[in-house]
Amino acid sequence: MKSQTKSSLKWSAIERLAAQVVQLVIMLYLAKLLGPEAFGLVGMLAIFIAICQVFVDSGFSSALIRKLDSTEIDYSTAFYFNFAVACLAYLALYSIAPLIGDFYGLPELVELARVLGCIVLITPFSLVQRTKLTVKMDFKAQAKASLTAVFCSSCVAIYMALNDFGAWALVGQAITMNIVNALMLNLLHPWLPRLKFSKNSLSYLFGFGSKLLLSGLIDTVYKNIYQIVIGKKFDANEVGLFTQANQLSSMPAKTLTTIIQRVTYPLLSRMQENEQKLEQSYLITLKLAALVIFPLMIGLAFSAPNLVPLLLGDEWLRSAWFVSILCFGFMLLPIHAINLNLLQVKNRTDLFLKLEIIKKIITTVILFITVPIGVEAICYGIIVQSYISLFINTYYTGKLTKLTIIRQSKELLPIWAGAIVANASAYYLAQLINDNLVSQVVFLFIFAPILYLLLMLAFEKRLVKQFLSLTISRKK
Repeated sequence: MKSQTKSSLKWSAIERLAAQVVQLVIMLYLAKLLGPEAFGLVGMLAIFIAICQVFVDSGFSSALIRKLDSTEIDYSTAFYFNFAVACLAYLALYSIAPLIGDFYGLPELVELARVLGCIVLITPFSLVQRTKLTVKMDFKAQAKASLTAVFCSSCVAIYMALNDFGAWALVGQAITMNIVNALMLNLLHPWLPRLKFSKNSLSYLFGFGSKLLLSGLIDTVYKNIYQIVIGKKFDANEVGLFTQANQLSSMPAKTLTTIIQRVTYPLLSRMQENEQKLEQSYLITLKLAALVIFPLMIGLAFSAPNLVPLLLGDEWLRSAWFVSILCFGFMLLPIHAINLNLLQVKNRTDLFLKLEIIKKIITTVILFITVPIGVEAICYGIIVQSYISLFINTYYTGKLTKLTIIRQSKELLPIWAGAIVANASAYYLAQLINDNLVSQVVFLFIFAPILYLLLMLAFEKRLVKQFLSLTISRKK
């Protein structure tokens, strides 16, 4: 089991990290070529595409992963249902596209929405393949598919951007990525649905997935609602600045969260009958995630004021401060995800839904308070919402297990404090030593990790050893 976990973690990390690094580099280059407005236009449409995608999956992927004895009929039923929903979702999006354009007062959004929406029709052709590979914990094939898709879509986006396609370059990138990814998954793991549809399978899949569908829908709406509010209240340029800051600050946390969820959910599902082993594995996963993500996010927060102007130019300068603020909210994403994973493993999707409703009500209140003040206030509101959500998630985890909010906080606090001390010290030393932006960034990137590692070796030596044992293959 340990060997399989290590291999799965390695390939999941390779897929996510390599893909995200390439995407980040391309995104930064496209940002310089296209400017904030192009990103703002596509950002305004993000919520509509995301909602369609949630409906297409319908929580069936998680249901199939959790069901240890899934059959080919289960997979075929899921495919036919997902494809039918995808067709309906695209028709709905196509129909409301003029209303989207009217809402924002931007007619160009109509065609952008209709073309970008084609992603929804492509998704069902990769869902089952990806799910089957995840069940087998085969992330090597997924890594190959993702990296090929990222490379091809990046080439398309750069070509279109250099030829003055504007926001269409981002649309072309998204569609190409989904097409190539689906093709690669089908080549690497060929699968065809059987000509069978089971009502019993659908009943189980929908019974488990429906609550995840509702919670996922609520979560998706609220993750993207900021672009809607900012787009309606301000303009496309402001949406672009926020969208880019949101992507830059959330990318490291979301990448690690995806890696952790894809590996730990099927793994923890196998331990659902062994309470002690489940809690032990859960706690180690929690601390390992914090060990990596806390210093990374806090480091990005401190370096953003220097890093963003260097990478994107002065046109994006205002988004640098947004990045610094948002990092302190997004750094908790993996911790949220691990807590919610445990609810799914425990088959408490009812709580999963309940938590999402409570958290989103809080988010709505915070958003309405901060919108009149400005985009910066909205960013601070995201931090407040993130910490309140952490309290709620850990409270319910503590009700189902012995992993109470106090115990989790005690385990995570030394890591959080170490990351703050290391990055704050490096930042202020860099300011004292040199006033050159490049020199300050280089100093921060070198000194902060060294200081953080020393602090962790002093206070969390055992955890560092566990991390190294998972990430470094030893030759016998």
